[in-house]
Amino acid sequence: MTWVFTRVADFVVRRDGGGVRRLRGNLAVVRPDASADELDGLVSAGMRSYLRYWQEAFRLPEWSDERIVGRVRTVNEERLRDAHAAGKGVICALPHLANYDHAGAWAGRTGMPVSTVAERLKPESLFDRFVAYRAKLGMEVLPLTGSDEHVFGVLAERLRAGGFVCLVADRDLSERGVPVEFFGRKSRMPAGPAALSVRTGAPLIPATLHYDGPDLVITFHPPIPRDGGPAAMTQRCADAFAEGIAAHPQDWHMLQRIFVD
Repeated sequence: MTWVFTRVADFVVRRDGGGVRRLRGNLAVVRPDASADELDGLVSAGMRSYLRYWQEAFRLPEWSDERIVGRVRTVNEERLRDAHAAGKGVICALPHLANYDHAGAWAGRTGMPVSTVAERLKPESLFDRFVAYRAKLGMEVLPLTGSDEHVFGVLAERLRAGGFVCLVADRDLSERGVPVEFFGRKSRMPAGPAALSVRTGAPLIPATLHYDGPDLVITFHPPIPRDGGPAAMTQRCADAFAEGIAAHPQDWHMLQRIFVD
């Protein structure tokens, strides 16, 4: 079955539609010194990685717990476990790298069930299927409808109860995000992870992901200091994201506009 998704990815790259062109533009910012041939190869690898995500989306709900856990390797996992053991809850912010759904399923099966949010999609039936998919993986999914204080309040309650909140946070969906410098360019990222950390006292830990053969590798970065408030914290998250993306740009599934210019 993998060869089917690989052929689809290569076909999509040859079609060179809007998403592929946007991916190429984003990757050109990550690797500004890449030659045209090198960038073409990176785009091809990136689309194959993106289609791998979708292939796994069809399969993950049927995987055994042993396979979900066994296909994950971690770097600096003690940063996450020590923070969680302190009892104040913990927030994990991550970019669109590799398979964050697999990471969430792994967390739940290793003692840290995930609460997260999802953009409300149209039609409603598509959103319902998406929520059901993540629920089957063991995650609590709250619908995001813009500046929804109720969702923020629920997440804060989960954290005060010692829970684990994971938020994909490299792309601003509200157009009210925090201005950051990202790969030397202006961008905006959501302030939610940092604001939750400030409100609840829960530590904020960035995580980045990449594929290594059949495995998913999760790297946990140092907790973000709360000095400077949400804006400074969001910039520090952006710096951690950039570190992980620069190391594994082919696994950054960013087919949308992210740089302000």
